[in-house]
Amino acid sequence: MTTVVDTPVQSSLAVQALQPTIGAEISGVDLREPLTPEVRDQIRATLLKYKVVFFRDQELTQAQHEDFARQFGPLYTHPGAGNAGPDISPAIHRIASEDFKKHEKAHTPQAGDDVWEPYHTDTSWRLVPTWGAVLRAVHLPEVGGDTIWVDAALAYQGLPDEVKARLEGHHVTHDYRAALHQSGHDYPVVAHPIIRPHRETGAKTLWVNFTQRPTIVGLDRAESRELLTAVIDQYRKPANQVRFSWRPGSVAFWDNRATVHYAVRDYGTFPRLLERILIAEETLYADL
Repeated sequence: MTTVVDTPVQSSLAVQALQPTIGAEISGVDLREPLTPEVRDQIRATLLKYKVVFFRDQELTQAQHEDFARQFGPLYTHPGAGNAGPDISPAIHRIASEDFKKHEKAHTPQAGDDVWEPYHTDTSWRLVPTWGAVLRAVHLPEVGGDTIWVDAALAYQGLPDEVKARLEGHHVTHDYRAALHQSGHDYPVVAHPIIRPHRETGAKTLWVNFTQRPTIVGLDRAESRELLTAVIDQYRKPANQVRFSWRPGSVAFWDNRATVHYAVRDYGTFPRLLERILIAEETLYADL
């Protein structure tokens, strides 16, 4: 279903849901221009409802990309960003295919580690992760390279009550130190509630980063693995997902508190490149 919202300056904002609870395409707005407060608030409301929103045919410069993201909060500079040259804003993190190889090297499983599929959230290694992310297509293969987002609240709802009870009150570690050390940074290992309430909607979410050696605190390895398997089984279910095929001019904007995502690497050696800007949490917590 498509809904149309009339605005005083920009004629209409159209929202096309892609799945019942996650994913919507927004049209009728030019992201190169400053948003009216009404349009900005409608985009944010749509984001809270559908967790990730997509825009097509938006040929943004890096400066316009940054200006759009900044309208939703202060920007966060990722430790892995800022190495692409003096002409690129430190807020822009280039997500390049060759960087996946460096990431995989940094996260090479150690003896005894569990090996998981790369469903993840951004900056979950921080005590207060970034709340939002805006990702822009730059150089794409002709086919392949989709991204999957998972509705983390729907994933929680699908768990058996017995598993929900076993997970309640437990925390899961997120360890990003190896990759941080490659960038000359450090940060202690943090643990977040595995059932994490969304700060604005109150929805309970299953919130685990499977790229950061997750372990449930206080459980032995076998029970931790068992419960984490139950979590990732929910992430894998197509009914909990939306899958987005990138095209030139595509932009994705997601709520990092409500989703996990998975970049599908099925494009061989093509030098795929996207650029991401992260939006920090409220000022009170942003420096933690």
